[in-house]
Amino acid sequence: MQRFKTYWQIQHNWQLLFPLLGILGLIYCSYIIALLFSKNSGVILTTIITGITTYLLLILVLFIFKKLENKWILTYKWEMIRVFIVFAITGSTSAFIGKPIMGLIGITKENLNPILYWILFIIIGLIFYQILLVSFGWLFGQFKFFWEFEKKMLRKLGLKKFID
Repeated sequence: MQRFKTYWQIQHNWQLLFPLLGILGLIYCSYIIALLFSKNSGVILTTIITGITTYLLLILVLFIFKKLENKWILTYKWEMIRVFIVFAITGSTSAFIGKPIMGLIGITKENLNPILYWILFIIIGLIFYQILLVSFGWLFGQFKFFWEFEKKMLRKLGLKKFID
C-alpha cells in the first residue's frame, strides 16, 4: 500500500477515494462491455470477460496517464484520476440530459429529420458539456485546471471573444 501511495503521491488517506472510484468505474465499464459480449452465456463467462476487459482497460488508462502526465500541469499524480473522473461524469451527464432538453424545446426524432436531430443533439450536448465540465471541475476541486482547459478549447473553436 505504501508503494501505491508513493507512486500516486498520496499524502492523506482521503485521497485514496479517487483511485478507488476510478477502479470501481473501470470495473463497472468492463462489466457493461462484458454484458454486450456474453448476453445469455452465464455468470462465469461474464465474470471472466469482465476481468479481462478490466485488465485491458487498466493498461490503456495507465498508458494514457503516462502520455498526459507531462502535458497536464497538476500538483500530484492522484489528481489525474480526479480529472479523468470529472471528464467521465461530465460526458455521461451531458449525454443523459441532452434528450430531455431537446424534448423541452419541442425537438424529437419524430418531428425532425434524423440527421438534423442528431446534429442539434450534439450541439446542445456540447454547450451543456462546457458548462458541466467547469461545474463538476469545481465540485471536485479542480476548477483552475478545467477553467484553463475550457479557455483553451474556446480559443480553438474560434470563440476567443467570450473569454477575454
